[in-house]
Amino acid sequence: MLATFNEFGLKHQLTRAISDMGFEEATPIQEKTIPLALQGFDIIGQAQTGTGKTAAFGIPIVEKVDPENPVVQVLAMAPTRELAIQVAEELSKLGSNSGIKVLPVYGGQEISRQIRALKQRPQVIVGTPGRLLDHIRRKTLRLNYVSMVVLDEADEMLDMGFVEDIETILTEIPEERQTLFFSATMPPAIRRLTEKFLKNPQHVSIQAKELTVSNIQQYYMELQERQKFDVLCRLLDIDSPELAIIFGRTKRRVDELNDALNKRGYISEGIHGDLSQRQRDVAMRKFREGQLEVLVATDVAARGLDVSGVTHVYNFDIPQDPESYVHRIGRTGRAGKTGSAITFVTPREMEHKKIIEQLTKKKMDRRAIPTNVEALEGKQRLALDKLIEAVREGQLGDYKNLAEEVLDEYDSISLVAAALKLMTKKSSDVDIKLTAEAPLRTKKIKRKDGGRGGNRGTESRDRGRDKGSYGKRERSKNDNDFKNKDRKRKKKI
Repeated sequence: MLATFNEFGLKHQLTRAISDMGFEEATPIQEKTIPLALQGFDIIGQAQTGTGKTAAFGIPIVEKVDPENPVVQVLAMAPTRELAIQVAEELSKLGSNSGIKVLPVYGGQEISRQIRALKQRPQVIVGTPGRLLDHIRRKTLRLNYVSMVVLDEADEMLDMGFVEDIETILTEIPEERQTLFFSATMPPAIRRLTEKFLKNPQHVSIQAKELTVSNIQQYYMELQERQKFDVLCRLLDIDSPELAIIFGRTKRRVDELNDALNKRGYISEGIHGDLSQRQRDVAMRKFREGQLEVLVATDVAARGLDVSGVTHVYNFDIPQDPESYVHRIGRTGRAGKTGSAITFVTPREMEHKKIIEQLTKKKMDRRAIPTNVEALEGKQRLALDKLIEAVREGQLGDYKNLAEEVLDEYDSISLVAAALKLMTKKSSDVDIKLTAEAPLRTKKIKRKDGGRGGNRGTESRDRGRDKGSYGKRERSKNDNDFKNKDRKRKKKI
């Protein structure tokens, strides 16, 4: 049985905030991490997004910060703007009764606005490495009194080329500090960072069997590229997801898929790295508020998204990395609820599917391609559910007199059938043609350095198309040092 938050000996204001957020029992990563963090240990935490790790480091942060001291006491780093915002929001909720100020800083937002906010003396800063370094260089952010540092999604920051920035930032912080590293995987570069910057760290690891994979039904469909879109539409009609995320491999794919879904009558929005911050924020707000049926996203744009209530994940394109698969399907099956993940696999990608199954230690069940008849039945079931729900809700008095009049002329079965027919969503016959994506070509690679997965190597014409643009650091345009550094990195690549 998992521990309750009352067992950690936290301040009353914090336990009240935790209760207000609806948390009752600690998750495995929280149960293992919080006591060690409260004791002041450096920590290496290995856990995926969706396991509750934000609260695992957020609760010790709020417990330790002195709200009376108007200096930056905690610095948290995240790979993307979205994740930085979400972490800041959760820390603000945890600290809502404690008088703690939390500020997110990230690229894409006017730096002058952030400078004004920094002058309000926040105690906790959550930011992306590039923008944090920009503030440090401008001397608008001083880290002299930082006593706790958190790196969230450390492996993602490494993949996005932030390792030098992270090292520079860490050297700006007093050595007498507590450092917490959280990473889904532990490649050699992450290990080197922990050896360099952490002192006698405690290791906390949540094994794959403890992750959300166990309560997610995983399916795959073997089909041709040209079949994908029509099959996706049938699945949406049959599954009737409350909230669904569809993953595409590239920005072009996301744009085309989003447009196509809207033409077919589905309420959809897409997010990827070429959209402005405002566009992404608007799309995410609509999705969280249930104004959308579907969110279409690239891997990087969706990294760190924490949305409750996602019932289905559709991998329109099989992910390039096995680790990305775990991350994608982890958007559903949260907080003890079950979820469903369906991956489209072309015949030439079947070997890549096997590599993913080796990593997750769970085979995907084969699902037959649904027919148009099954899709129609799915729409009819949804219409029936809505009709029954309306009956159960009552408040039909204004309609009963009219119903009695109609029943005098027509039989009840015909009337209900007509109501269902009107309520059944009509399929648009708009012809859709998406630009074909090249199938992933998988080759086995023997790794000598103990890195992520011996069979991880994948190739695609579109490799890095999204991650490269979305993951680039937001910096001053006149910063020649960073330009030179980026040129050298491109030469290496």
